[in-house]
Amino acid sequence: MTLTGAWWRSRGRRKRLFAGVDRLLWWIPLAMIFIAGILIASTQRQAGYADWYQHWITAAVGLAIALGLARVPVERITRWIWPIYGVTIISLVAVRLVGVSALGAQSWINIAGFHVQPSEFAKIAAILLLAQVLARHPVERPVDLVRPVVTISIPWLLVLIQPDLGTSLVFGAVLLVMTYWSGMPGAWVVLLVSPVVTSVLAGVFPWLLLAWIPLMAVMAYRTLPWKTLAPLGVLAIEGLFAVATPWLWNNFLQPHQRDRLTLFLDPNKDPLGGGYHLLQSTVGIGSGGWFGTGLLQGHLTLLRFIPEQHTDFIFSALGEETGFLGSALVVVGFVAWIWHLLQIARNARTDLEALVVIGVGAMVMFQVVVNINMTIGLGPITGIPLPWLSYGRSAMLVNFIGLGLCASVARRVKKQPFRS
Repeated sequence: MTLTGAWWRSRGRRKRLFAGVDRLLWWIPLAMIFIAGILIASTQRQAGYADWYQHWITAAVGLAIALGLARVPVERITRWIWPIYGVTIISLVAVRLVGVSALGAQSWINIAGFHVQPSEFAKIAAILLLAQVLARHPVERPVDLVRPVVTISIPWLLVLIQPDLGTSLVFGAVLLVMTYWSGMPGAWVVLLVSPVVTSVLAGVFPWLLLAWIPLMAVMAYRTLPWKTLAPLGVLAIEGLFAVATPWLWNNFLQPHQRDRLTLFLDPNKDPLGGGYHLLQSTVGIGSGGWFGTGLLQGHLTLLRFIPEQHTDFIFSALGEETGFLGSALVVVGFVAWIWHLLQIARNARTDLEALVVIGVGAMVMFQVVVNINMTIGLGPITGIPLPWLSYGRSAMLVNFIGLGLCASVARRVKKQPFRS
């Protein structure tokens, strides 16, 4: 065989491999991963180690997995969902027994020298099982919420007690978005979230509860079928959360978690402790100006003012070295990617496929919003990584698994519309 003939055969195989690939779906994450590798290298310039290239190596492994998943129908994958879900639960239990602790949480298992974070993979398992449950039993009545809530509660609780508050919040966001897409009224979403709002108000603005709790009771009366019991039940639940919040705050949350949740309001209260990350992050992002200092040229990044910057605070390096323009492009990229997922979900052949795409989109977008707000000082530090950009093997592989599932749906022609 001639060299030219071999090249054409190889080119033909590559074309078949990428046949039907949705380029917008792939290029945005890959572009972010490329930039992230440079940013992570920048954060390690003065460190005694340099493993930034592993971000790209992990991405290459994840890309291979995603390309494989893209060629497998989602329905075929969900046939194995119960074994997948069972292994996930076992791994989360194993974390409590033989897990590795770091940064105040016992969230990793050591497998062949690699630290694997089961809570990351639990997000995909939960999305797949929720999609299957909601496709068969959409939320049309309050009682229909029992199945999805029970489905998500087991991994959510096991992650929460690690304790990993940030990842546990992702499960809640995925549950709300997927149940809403399956047909649950928006008012019910508000009622489900209202106990969290009540807890926040009880600790910050308790006088607002005088208006908030009656408002929730009225909403329950107007949207739930039990006109007498529903408002009374909502009043009881909201009152319970309002009273129990101080006890939960002092006895359930760890000290570092309490600091993370409150210091963003005034990080100067502890500028050398819990508020240090927020202060340095906002200073670094602000110093980038409109166009940044240039890749590998960030001064705060060079001097390592922000601990663990290559993980949860990678956006601060992005803001310093690429400025407002680079940061805005990344945000626009995420918005365009999520919008594209919505189009894929709308054109999906089945409810199951649409729900899987929506679940992946909810997982990614919630992490994006929380992480960016955290690094610019508009939200508490929750330990949630920025998809595609933050260093982390487990998170990267999970993001690619989600991408592969979405690509699988995108490759198939619409046969039936999603239920309206």
